[in-house]
Amino acid sequence: MNKDDLILNSDELILITGSNGFIGIKVVKTLLEYGFSNLRCFVRPSSNLTTLNKIISSYDKAKVQVVSGNLLSRDDCKKATEGISVIFHLAAGVGKSFAGCVMDSVVTTRNLLESILKVKNLKRFLNVSSIAVYSGAKINRGGLLDETSLIETIPHKRCEAYVYGKIKQDELLMDYHKKNKIPYVIVRPGDVYGPGKRKLSGKVGLGTFGLYLHLGGSNRIPLLYIDNCADAIVLAGIKKGIDGEVFNIVDDDLPTSREFLRMYKKNVGHFKSIYIPYGIFYFLCYLWEKYSKWSRGQLPPHFNRLKCAAEWKNIRYSNQKIKKMLGWDPIIPFDEASKRYFEYMKNGDSKC
Repeated sequence: MNKDDLILNSDELILITGSNGFIGIKVVKTLLEYGFSNLRCFVRPSSNLTTLNKIISSYDKAKVQVVSGNLLSRDDCKKATEGISVIFHLAAGVGKSFAGCVMDSVVTTRNLLESILKVKNLKRFLNVSSIAVYSGAKINRGGLLDETSLIETIPHKRCEAYVYGKIKQDELLMDYHKKNKIPYVIVRPGDVYGPGKRKLSGKVGLGTFGLYLHLGGSNRIPLLYIDNCADAIVLAGIKKGIDGEVFNIVDDDLPTSREFLRMYKKNVGHFKSIYIPYGIFYFLCYLWEKYSKWSRGQLPPHFNRLKCAAEWKNIRYSNQKIKKMLGWDPIIPFDEASKRYFEYMKNGDSKC
């Protein structure tokens, strides 16, 4: 990598929030592999740091601080951001509660942004968002989802707290940029998978009702292997000339939902599933919404048409912008990535 293309030197201080998470651990490792030797890893006080410490110990020449704290604490945020040049912000709310996701995605981000207003020479705030923030309802079946696609305008009606939190987090960052000129880049990964995450993509289907409902059919899944995800995030955090940009990240050679489910059953373990076409499930979501409204919320509208369109409509996904502007390519091709994932799932608890 040409040093002239980077916004910082290898010894400048980098903060990684959520550094002990599924993606965060791999981002730390990738930064170390790229030769960045001065890292500050922010973790929760209750975190099990076994894997993170193992990675750090493999790079004994690097200066890596592991700092525990809570991003809801402004004092902790102030300490975490002292002297930093770049922030990789991966920490986020992932629960089912709207209040919890707002606290852990929006309020925490606001605290970080407030703390860096006094940081001199901040070079970038890299925010890890999600491809889930886009509105599937605004894209025709078979249409293309890219960085120009519309964001969900009424996210609360999708009944997905995580999505709501991510949308509000992105809006907050953009607002701080307008008011305070904070340099930022946003990345929106697809459905990240790989060893360390024991879950079959929700875009394949649902196991909510005691029987697995296969909903994806011939739709492409916006899969993103964990190593490829971390590499893209790091590049977006360190490359020159991309301030204010948004990048979607998905792998090449995306399989259909039907293909991926077939591969999963063959390589991990067979289980019964029932295929429900998109149109039928969309209508069922409509009925669910109607009953929820009629019952005045007795049955919450967890299944609704906005969520159905975002999760299971036949949509194509593009990674051309990040390839063109960052020179990124998936370092692990799908054949190898899926093999590693299936082996991991087969050797453990593979419940979906």
